[in-house]
This record gives sequence, structure tokens and C-alpha cells, in this order.
Amino acid sequence: MFLIRNGKVRTMAEKDYERGDILVDGKKIKAVGENLDAPEGTKELDARGMWVLPGIVDPHCHIGMWENGIGFEGDDGNEATDPVTPELRAIDAVNPEDYCFQEAREHGVTTVVTGPGSANVIGGQFAALKTFGHSVDDMIVKAPLAVKVAFGENPKRVYHNQHKAPSTRMATAAILREALVRAQEYQKKLERGKADPDKMPERDLKMEALGMVLNREIPIKAHAHRADDILTALRIAREFHIDITLEHCTEGYLITDYLRKANAKVIVGPLFSDRSKVELKNLTFRAPGILSRAGIKVAMMSDHPVIPNQYLSVCAALAVREGMDETEALKSITINAAEITGIGDRVGSLEPGKDADIVLYDGDPLDFRTKTVWVFIDGKAVKKPE
Repeated sequence: MFLIRNGKVRTMAEKDYERGDILVDGKKIKAVGENLDAPEGTKELDARGMWVLPGIVDPHCHIGMWENGIGFEGDDGNEATDPVTPELRAIDAVNPEDYCFQEAREHGVTTVVTGPGSANVIGGQFAALKTFGHSVDDMIVKAPLAVKVAFGENPKRVYHNQHKAPSTRMATAAILREALVRAQEYQKKLERGKADPDKMPERDLKMEALGMVLNREIPIKAHAHRADDILTALRIAREFHIDITLEHCTEGYLITDYLRKANAKVIVGPLFSDRSKVELKNLTFRAPGILSRAGIKVAMMSDHPVIPNQYLSVCAALAVREGMDETEALKSITINAAEITGIGDRVGSLEPGKDADIVLYDGDPLDFRTKTVWVFIDGKAVKKPE
């Protein structure tokens, strides 16, 4: 057990403290408040003059899937040989020894949501991981967390070059619908098989993965930049009554009325990059603020390695410069990111019962000059003062 004393605590929950304390018991936060009492012998850390926040949550990246500086041997994010691969699992490809995990945690990123890229219409299963550990199994917060699907340019380009579908947006949508209908039929066969074992179908890992989506156990994580692709993603989600998060959502700020009506869960980014393809022509750092002011819950992503994870707080700061409220910007990389991805019961805020993922900064975390001083993951100090 240890106690962090006298910090400028920003809980990302109901109440903040100018001189607050956090009591940690093992891997969990036990109490947050002022002038907390602690059992005799409890170690104390004086955070006077420091900002204390929950660990940053990156809600969409590919850390460990495209390993740092390795090239093809470390590129395991796109199985671009079949447009429908929902059975693929990020945890079977992530290398926890990727140096980027160390860089992420040393800069306050304690949880990452990582998974396949967007080459395929259905790319595979994302996972939420802590950024400290030597085994992926020990780092898992939630797996599977979502099934990745992709609209727009990427699957078109990949499979057009292979002279196969999809080569149009129509085909992308049709392939996704076809896969979901097949999964519905597979579930019906499973039900018949329960009543009559002779009718039990052969096991199909693709259909099992999509069954989790149809049962609303996990959402689809829908890569969509352009406004029309975003609306197609929402249309298909409505058709099949499935949960969805909108990833990238580059032109979402142009259709806020539709997103608000759909109660959309939006993860914006990467914003700190060039307009490398046509569907990014309306890329702007104003987007998170516009979405937030429209009453839409928004998170920001790194899309690592597009933007290295450790610069996610810089992206939040740039969004503030372009009109986003400061508190909402911090929420977009902590509690909003956690809640949108379905892990808000464990991470994203400093509250009793949550994981003790805590970062102590030497200044305002939205000032790019600020450094992390201490970083705790599951109550363990993974970065200490130099």
C-alpha cells in the first residue's frame, strides 16, 4: 500500500483536487480525496507541485503489430490475402518487446487498444493491453475488444491491385453484409445443433468471431474517413442491430447532426499527419472540438506508428489550440477513450476500485514541455525520477 500526497489531482471523474491524495492498495486505487488517512507503515510519495492524472488510454493504434524499425519481419498488421478475416487476433501478433511499449509508458500512455490494419473489409480482433509486461497474456485488459472493419480507400486499393473484390465501395459494403448474413445463418445452425447434435455445423472460426458482434458482446471498430463512408458504416450497424465505434471519422465534424442522432462513439485521428490520400482532404485539428461542442463523446487516437503513442498528449494540446475545451481534450485521451472502447470500468479515471494506472507530471500535461516524473501501471512504478 502507498499514498500519493498533495498533488494537483485531475481525476477525469466528478471532482478534482488542488492538493489531493490517492491511496493505492496493490493493483487498485483504494481512495481519492484530501488529507486521507493511511495505515501505519504506508509509504508516501510527495506530489507537491505535480499534476496527477490517470494513465493515457490510446483507443486505436497498432503498437506491437508494426514493430519499431524492423520492416517486413515485424509487419504483422494486415493479412492482405483475404478480405474477410475476423478470426485473426491481435494478441497472436503483438510483440511485447517492441521498444515502442517502453516509449509509450514512459510518456504516460498506460493502456493501448491495438489490432489489425485496414487492408481487409474485416481485418480481425483488436485487444486492449497495458504497456508494461513481458507476455501479452499478462498485459491484456480485454481481448477480444472489437472486430475491425474498413470502408473507403484502403480495401479498394489493396484488392483492386490483386484484381479481385472489393474494387468499389459497393463491394466493400456487400462483402461485409454477406459475412454478417453468413454469421446469422451459422448461429441458426448452432441453435438447431443444440437440439439435435446431428445437425451441429462444423466449427467455423470466422463465423464464431462475427457471432460475438451479432450478439453485441463486442462492437465493430469501423475505419471510415469520408462522410459517406461513415454513414455507410452506421447504416450497416443499424441493419444488423450491432454496436459500432467510428474510427478516424475525419469528416465526422461535417455531419454532426447525423452522429448525434445515432449516439455515435467517435475516435478521431490521426490528426498530426499529412493528407496522404484523397479521403483526408478535410483533415483538421478543429474536428475534435467541433464534435465535442456538438454533444458527441469523442476520443483521440495516435494510430501508431502513424503518430507514435507518446505524442497523443501533444495531439490533445493541438486540439485545444484549435478550439477544444481543455478538460474535454484530457478526457479524449483518458476516460472518453476508455468508455468508448468498453474498458472504462478499469481505466481512464482516478476512482476507487479502478486500476492504479497513475501519472505524475512536472507541469500541465497539455504543455508540450511537460515531462512525466512517475508512471504507475497496476500500482507498479514503471518510471521513476531520473
